[in-house]
Amino acid sequence: MKKEEKSLEASFQEINEIISKLEQEDITLEDSFSLYQEGIKLLKYCNDSIDKVEKKLIILGEKNETDEL
Repeated sequence: MKKEEKSLEASFQEINEIISKLEQEDITLEDSFSLYQEGIKLLKYCNDSIDKVEKKLIILGEKNETDEL
């Protein structure tokens, strides 16, 4: 995975491509392990990104609740 920020959509697309490659019958064990590691990194990135958005939504929700009082 590259160091620059990528969108969740791009990350999900990469994960789908990795899954397609892993489903091929002629993939070597070394290649499949490498792809698996890359997929895990992408999933962690996606999970972290979603967590950040969820935290922002919680903060916005709390702010709106206090503004309404």
